Amino acid sequence: MIVLVLLGALALTVGGCVCVVWADRGGPRWARVVASMTLGAGELLRRSAKRRRRSLNRSGDSSGD
Repeated sequence: MIVLVLLGALALTVGGCVCVVWADRGGPRWARVVASMTLGAGELLRRSAKRRRRSLNRSGDSSGD
């Protein structure tokens, strides 16, 4: 079951990347919409990772000196 979920996530990721490239080359409207959604999701993940790193750095900074 986990393998199917991971394969589905991989297929969505690859499909999104293909749509980004296709939309950049002037693809159809639906490809541009999917590309925008893919880029937006990537930006959300990037911001989430940045927040997570910042919160880990704050909790690790208090050495108790």
